[in-house]
Amino acid sequence: MNKFMTRILFTCLIVLPVAGFAAENPDWTRSFPGHRVIGNLYSVGTYDLSVFLITSEAGHILINTGLEDSTEQIKDNIEDLGFALEDVRILLTQQAHWDHVAALAEIKQITGAEVWATKDDKRVLEDGGFSDAHFGGRQTFEPLAVEKIIVQDDLIELGDIRLTVHDHPGHTEGSSSYAMLVQENGREYRVLIANMGSVNPGKQLAVDPTYPGVAADFAHTFTHQKSLEPDVWVAAHAIQYDMHSKWQPGQAYSPDTFVDPEGYLAAVESHEQAFLEAMASERIE
Repeated sequence: MNKFMTRILFTCLIVLPVAGFAAENPDWTRSFPGHRVIGNLYSVGTYDLSVFLITSEAGHILINTGLEDSTEQIKDNIEDLGFALEDVRILLTQQAHWDHVAALAEIKQITGAEVWATKDDKRVLEDGGFSDAHFGGRQTFEPLAVEKIIVQDDLIELGDIRLTVHDHPGHTEGSSSYAMLVQENGREYRVLIANMGSVNPGKQLAVDPTYPGVAADFAHTFTHQKSLEPDVWVAAHAIQYDMHSKWQPGQAYSPDTFVDPEGYLAAVESHEQAFLEAMASERIE
């Protein structure tokens, strides 16, 4: 089993339902120092749950929040990097699963920031996870209002931030990625905050699908992601982009630390292979 398939298996297993609730992985709450990824993109989450800060003089964008009790860790990481949580103006999600958005309502209240989300993420965010096609049927986080719906190719602008929205459904109906360009040392870097197409255990793709069109959504996501060709990429889980082998606490900043186009393509292709195997398994059964 290659390292990308191992990561896929791990990130699927950490959300197995236990006694009606999702099991928490200790690495989701384990503290980890904030650090600069490249340019004005920073990682401010926990050991495995990614939270990304994109800064500008006009205010900041925060992507994801982690678990309900993650606010203080995120705030501390942002302050350690010389910024303030209260200066966040826009809140975004990569996927409306509780492990990535449960602190969103609290951070929205603290900052007064607007929440922007895809249409299907908006529905799930506003009912606290109840309508999530896979893990729904109960409220799993505090509901909150979404101020703006975003779609494929939307350009999110704040100060000098220019962030392009990519619709990458499958993992959830409303999953999205975000792309930006960074200029450093006379070079232009294509940067992607990618929501990977992992298939959670129990998700039905071909037979009695978890939601209509889920298989087509995954297929679209893999095709589109393979066309993007980022130089630098990160993902919703640190393990998905091999963060801990690329950066360790105390490591000096370099814009090339997270340059990994080959690793990105390999990760997308491994997720696609896992998806195809899950589809085949359903048909055999």
